[in-house]
Amino acid sequence: MEYTDTYKTIGAPSEGLYKEKGSKFIAYAFPVSDEQQIKEITARLKKEHHSARHHCFAWRLGSDHQLFRVNDDGEPSGTAGRPIFGQIQQHELTDILVVVVRYFGGILLGTSGLTNAYKQAASDVLTNAVIVEKIVETAIEVKFDYLAMNDFMTLLKEFQLEMQESNFDLSCRAKILVRKQLIDIVMEKLEKIDKLSASLIVDN
Repeated sequence: MEYTDTYKTIGAPSEGLYKEKGSKFIAYAFPVSDEQQIKEITARLKKEHHSARHHCFAWRLGSDHQLFRVNDDGEPSGTAGRPIFGQIQQHELTDILVVVVRYFGGILLGTSGLTNAYKQAASDVLTNAVIVEKIVETAIEVKFDYLAMNDFMTLLKEFQLEMQESNFDLSCRAKILVRKQLIDIVMEKLEKIDKLSASLIVDN
């Protein structure tokens, strides 16, 4: 598989709906960045839909797609969380939470009926969502003497780099964001600038 430093997520929350034999499956999709945010959203939806029978969900985090979870919330194992997650995979999305709230209509749907209902609800909410492509970036902290300012600014312009933080005095400090594919070449060029040091900022 060819390495890429881009990933797809959704640009804003969206909603979807699927009805089957009186049961109503209301789907919600949210762009998320961490598990704490996911916990807060799922707790809020449970409060809003306190009379619903089930609140099933799936989520995936990270540009490498490695972190994910599915939850059937009392539905037969594999009939809710997995089909929801299947739609996240099909749309190649990450940094996303999809919750499907079920209001029971009195008629049992069976395992295949449930699996299809959760799949269709998740498909609807993701079809309604605005999908955006983002770039994986790494932060670099740069410290340099004021005399190195011109060389540093020239490098920023050359690679069209974004400066997140800056403090320019006799001793200067800046935090820049660099596209992952450019890290090695940018670090190499920074190291060649006299009176400048650069280090990668590693997320905790």
